[in-house]
Amino acid sequence: MNKYLAIILISGKTIRTIVYADSPIHARLILEYQFGINSVRSLPIQVTNERDGIPVEEVIAKIKPIKPLSPEQMRVKNLKDRVDQDKKRLQAEKDTQQQQQRMLRRNHISM
Repeated sequence: MNKYLAIILISGKTIRTIVYADSPIHARLILEYQFGINSVRSLPIQVTNERDGIPVEEVIAKIKPIKPLSPEQMRVKNLKDRVDQDKKRLQAEKDTQQQQQRMLRRNHISM
């Protein structure tokens, strides 16, 4: 087994990590399996120095799992999201009406 260094993206942060694999392709597949298909940001390169990156096991240990919401919590969250979306739509409609009124006033004044 060889040691490979790769840069991965987790929760918006890039992390240099070390993985042991037979080839660069195998290293990439291991990382994609662990962290997701689009998480690998650089091709794994073979390294010899121990201080080049964080071992995959330590990276996995640092990741905090997200607890899924219960059905009741999900309903409440969806209702709150809808309220926020409606507030944004209401503000956009008010802004549109104000712009239309300004345009009418300008047109009326210039005539």
